[in-house]
Amino acid sequence: MVSEALSETAAVDLARGFKALGDPVRLRLLSLIAARAGGEVCVCDLTDAFTLTGPTISHHLKVLREAGLVDCQRRGTWVYYWVVPAQLAALSKLLDTSAVTAQAGA
Repeated sequence: MVSEALSETAAVDLARGFKALGDPVRLRLLSLIAARAGGEVCVCDLTDAFTLTGPTISHHLKVLREAGLVDCQRRGTWVYYWVVPAQLAALSKLLDTSAVTAQAGA
């Protein structure tokens, strides 16, 4: 949980991440990437999981990249994606209510 109110800059950065996750396709893409053993996944495996076109998947991945939630690297023909743990941790920290729950019970 956050221990103090967010600065304007932090709020803008976090809002970008939450906004990116507000779309079901992007949320599912992030979960597919995060769940992959080895920590990274080829875009070819991601496109096969959807009935959407390749360009549509690419657009959603671009939004996730611009929000800082995933990063990627081109290797030959394919692009490989992985999550950015620090950005996910920042989003998670804001949503963590365990400290509030513990204080309320005390």
